Amino acid sequence: MPKVPLRAALAALLTLTALTAPAAYADESTAVKVTVNARAALATVPETGLGTNHAIWDTNLGTDQTADLLKDAGMKLLRYPGGSYSDIYHWATHTAPGGYVAPNTDFDTFMRGVRRTGAQPMVTANYGTGTAEEAAGWVREANIVKKYGVKYWEIGNENYGNGHYGSAWEADDHADKSPNEYARHVVAYADAMKAVDPTIKIGAVLTTPANWPDAITAEGDSGSWNKIVLSAAGPKIDFVILHWYPGALDRNGHVPDMIQLTRDQIAKYAGPGSERIGIAMTEFNTGSSSNGSTTQPGALAAADAYASLLANGVFTVDWWNVHNGIGTVTEVEGHTDYGDFGLLSSGSCTSDGTVCEPALNTPFAPYYALQMVSKFARPGDRFIRAATDQPKVTAHAARRPNGDLAVLMINTSSDTSYPVQLAYSGFTPAAGAPTVLSHTNGATAITTTTSGTATTQTLPPLSLTTVVLKPSSVQAGRPGTPGQPTVSAVTDRTATITWPAAKPGTRPIAKYEVHRQNGAITEQLGETSATTLTVHNLKPGTRYTVNVIARDTGGATSDPSPPLTFTTGTPATSSCSVKLTIQTDWASGYVASIDITNHGAPLNGWTLAFTWPRTWQSLGSGWSAVWTQTGSDVKAANEPANPSLATDATTTIGYVGNYSGPNVLPSVFTLNGTVCTTE
Repeated sequence: MPKVPLRAALAALLTLTALTAPAAYADESTAVKVTVNARAALATVPETGLGTNHAIWDTNLGTDQTADLLKDAGMKLLRYPGGSYSDIYHWATHTAPGGYVAPNTDFDTFMRGVRRTGAQPMVTANYGTGTAEEAAGWVREANIVKKYGVKYWEIGNENYGNGHYGSAWEADDHADKSPNEYARHVVAYADAMKAVDPTIKIGAVLTTPANWPDAITAEGDSGSWNKIVLSAAGPKIDFVILHWYPGALDRNGHVPDMIQLTRDQIAKYAGPGSERIGIAMTEFNTGSSSNGSTTQPGALAAADAYASLLANGVFTVDWWNVHNGIGTVTEVEGHTDYGDFGLLSSGSCTSDGTVCEPALNTPFAPYYALQMVSKFARPGDRFIRAATDQPKVTAHAARRPNGDLAVLMINTSSDTSYPVQLAYSGFTPAAGAPTVLSHTNGATAITTTTSGTATTQTLPPLSLTTVVLKPSSVQAGRPGTPGQPTVSAVTDRTATITWPAAKPGTRPIAKYEVHRQNGAITEQLGETSATTLTVHNLKPGTRYTVNVIARDTGGATSDPSPPLTFTTGTPATSSCSVKLTIQTDWASGYVASIDITNHGAPLNGWTLAFTWPRTWQSLGSGWSAVWTQTGSDVKAANEPANPSLATDATTTIGYVGNYSGPNVLPSVFTLNGTVCTTE
């Protein structure tokens, strides 16, 4: 989306101070159950996890006060020179034709702020109006001349927004605005820039699953933006770039599929060795000035999203923006929301001067949310599974290298204070009151107390609460952690999992256990004394995430291995086969055809059935069959006038599918109750 300073704010709305009623308290007998499973490991917290964007139109980009506030928030990555300005910015002259460049925002000033913050920089090279030679010159200036050691370099900003798909906000002087042209230049940029400094990492722009223009194939293209860019530039890049402005506060459930679908595309199109390619979310914001962009609801959504994205292996999540400017002013949960996408106030006013933001650099609520995430999950910690039984309460957990455990709980209810009961698997907390960090609606700081117990806490309305727990004892001589598992020979019912051996502790390793994550519960799929196990009795078309745990001869267990995710297929042979083909996709719906082939005895009447993988998917319409949907289950039955399907005969039917989140396609189809082979 276009990024410009909101200096000229929209017309102000009259704000009234709301009287807030006392919080209601949920019945103690129905306390929220929070389950934490230390055996179900997710991603390790990266050094660059928490980030934000700087922009060259921000006069306060390089001030010490700004840098110190970002340091206090735990920011570990700062991105420059700022959104769409990246594609008009020329570093050598510090100019952006057609845009405003504020004083004291040059690259050296940015780097001084980066160092004062204690962060790493990410630089976006100008693709839209620049050249590979210009980008290589920037690498030379940054890393050879100035010795700044800038590791991460993006090629362009939102370059799919250049008009190729019908909407244009990103500058692009290339006559050819196709993904093929972008990919060709990514290769040229990567070659030129790495010739100067081979240690740098190059990132290419992708579309975010289920966000426009993802999955759209433009006229003259051989596929979607992501397919073309990854196929052509995959061997040259080190990471891919996503941006996400969900526009609502309840989209965090999209994150696992969003990241998994991106990984699937990388694996499918980027060629051998693509597992090295990381995923960066270099712009994120809750995305709507009407739902609390500077107040507590936006803060809660921000903390939830940052924790989820990092737990799913994204190596940086970067807030848009440090300073932005006043927007539509509203009243949200008893506080003035300034419609500002910044972490810190810019001190700006509405165009008529009737409403002004707080003093410059006053933190908005999302600032405290990211500060809380930095205290909850520190670089080197390992995310582990946590879940709740209350939709208004979400939970995340992280295990620290010293054995401590941190649990972040988010209460999104406006008026209910929830008691919670925490239960742990694979971890026994020490006795006594834990350390509790809290941020509540309207608060201007995170408070730290020792209150409640390891198993009982109370969450105020609209609050962030982190509980930090010590283990009851440190078990000496435990086995080391098994290495990253890999998978091979995946069928509809089996998969072979292999992992590097764990280092023995004081006793020999007796066996390894393979555990499947099922929410915050794990089920053991099998065990072996070797480092390879074929697991059986899997379900067709199902995504599995597993960890490996080593157990020694005394019964002591290791920490869980890094996670492995894989998806089973469908039967290699069956009495039926199905081929699903997407004919067109518009990023919120698609037209698909299904070829059904009967390999068995002739059928006089048939029904094809499948289940939508996600709740945000639905049937729009269908043809060449009688289509029905009940809940998430879809059936397509033969039309009354054409009930027969002979042996080895194929019939083709079609449907329109709607989706409002990452579109995980159905992969398991049954014909008259028999699971078909999906081609």
